[in-house]
Amino acid sequence: MKTAKVALVLTAIAVVGGALALTGHLPGQERLKGLFASGGARTEPSKAQPAPPLAVSVVRATPRAFTETVLVTGTLVAREEILIGPEVEGLRVVEVLVDEGDRVVKGQTLARLVSETLEAQLAQNTAALARADAAIAQARSAIASAEARLEEASNAYDRAKPLSKSGFLSDSGMDQREATQRTASAALTSARDGLKVAEADRAQTAALRRELEWRRERTEIRAVADGLVSRRNAKIGSYATGAADAMFRIVAKGEIELDAEVAEVQIGKLRQGQTAAIEIAGAGTVSGVVRLVSSEIDRATRLGRVRIFIGDLPQLRVGAFARARVTTGESQGLAVPTAAVLYGADGPYLQVVTDGKVATRPIKLGLQEGSSIEVRSGIAEGDAIVARSGTFLRDGDVVTPVPIAARQVSEVR
Repeated sequence: MKTAKVALVLTAIAVVGGALALTGHLPGQERLKGLFASGGARTEPSKAQPAPPLAVSVVRATPRAFTETVLVTGTLVAREEILIGPEVEGLRVVEVLVDEGDRVVKGQTLARLVSETLEAQLAQNTAALARADAAIAQARSAIASAEARLEEASNAYDRAKPLSKSGFLSDSGMDQREATQRTASAALTSARDGLKVAEADRAQTAALRRELEWRRERTEIRAVADGLVSRRNAKIGSYATGAADAMFRIVAKGEIELDAEVAEVQIGKLRQGQTAAIEIAGAGTVSGVVRLVSSEIDRATRLGRVRIFIGDLPQLRVGAFARARVTTGESQGLAVPTAAVLYGADGPYLQVVTDGKVATRPIKLGLQEGSSIEVRSGIAEGDAIVARSGTFLRDGDVVTPVPIAARQVSEVR
């Protein structure tokens, strides 16, 4: 009976196996070998090997001197520009004595205007003054004559008074002497008024003469200060007029400065007295000092203006382009690459590698110069700083530090 059951089971297995073979679901030979080799038992998978620490580029925090600068660009202009124009208009230019680039001193004649008309007017004025003097003399003579007549009339009137009272002089005779006195008095008053008129005429003529002499003096165009002639518009034969451009432009004392523009975010760092290295097209590098920082920002460009005084240098030319680096601060501290600094909600921080592990340290920053920035607190000299920090590193991460030079940080990708 048992034998029949075993035979039945074996027959069923054979049928199922044949069906699996026909459908392709029969286990492969290699798998069967494995099953038989292992006695039908499953093998345990082998444990994975731990990954090596991540290699990280680090730089050493080293002490160095920092000099922070602000770059500005602009144009060379006169420290103080003097415009020389004619004080007497309408006269023709007959002579020009200086040219652009000439050095002049205060009072030096720059050009001359025609003066013949003024000379003729002065001659006429001289004659008018002579007539005025003669009129004054005549008026004084008239006064003297009137005074004498008045005195004579007054004496006659005084002598007639007692005669009139005693009846030896008629009333008509008395009235005649009184009228003569009054007439002499009025004549004296008129003579004195004539003197005043003559003196006023002479004063007016003298004032006119002073004006003519002033105009004649102004036919010589003179420099009002020492300086350098930067532009000459005067031309022989042209007429001097104040409506046109100035005849001469003079750079007072020859002093030049840089009129520059600076970004709104940088202008707050500039102060009077700060030094600057100025690169001038065609003239090399010169030094300067900040003289003026504008208190206004242009609404359209968001730029402010700064004046940097240079001085009197012969190689400088008004209108030349220049750029300047203004020194805004100097200090001594630990230098790290700017690429190493991270910023969080609590401020800047660095990632430092100590004993193969990453540690985050809050820091206080100072001046920046180029690709380096000053760290005033938070790290020590010689600390290994992750050259290019990133969010992929966390406190306690195990890394392999790879030292590189600070100048190589820009090359690290």
